[in-house]
Amino acid sequence: MIASPSYSYISPEEYLQAEETSAIKHEYRHGDVYAMAGASNTHVIITLNIASMLRNHLRGRGCQAYMADTKAHIESIDTYYYPDVIVSCDERDRTFNNFLRYPCLIIEVLSPTTEGFDRGDKFADYRNIESLEEYVLVSQTRINIEVFRRNPEGQWVLYPYGKGDNIHLASVDFKCDVADVYEDVTFEVPQVTE
Repeated sequence: MIASPSYSYISPEEYLQAEETSAIKHEYRHGDVYAMAGASNTHVIITLNIASMLRNHLRGRGCQAYMADTKAHIESIDTYYYPDVIVSCDERDRTFNNFLRYPCLIIEVLSPTTEGFDRGDKFADYRNIESLEEYVLVSQTRINIEVFRRNPEGQWVLYPYGKGDNIHLASVDFKCDVADVYEDVTFEVPQVTE
């Protein structure tokens, strides 16, 4: 979420109606609307890799993976976000046209400008989704994936993954190599100055 919020309250209904015809995407939080910044090619490659693997894995299992343009609706706090990848296995979500209310998995590919928000306020907001079992943060600047999984006591436990590891997303019983997430990604080599 980047940009300045609007300064007059907008209802969720007004937001959804305007979003249908908007040339750019906006997120909605407590009556404020925020324009979203564009994504880098690395961000897009990582998102596509994850969404493609999940799509193939979920075929015939009653779950659906979405990317980029499907919103997560956190009804209890009047908020709509566009996660990079979102998965729902809940039949009730099939009745909504452009958002989900009952996801079990949300994945965000971190950008330098949004990382703090994705780790902080956005994660706090997502925790209001009772059906959410896992929240995943994927770095686009280095090989690093953090899976936050809700345990039976309702606490969020971190499972970090790095180079050479195999990821397990328990919410959808999905496993893959970390290398598969970063397929075709070239990281910038830091410049050394003297």
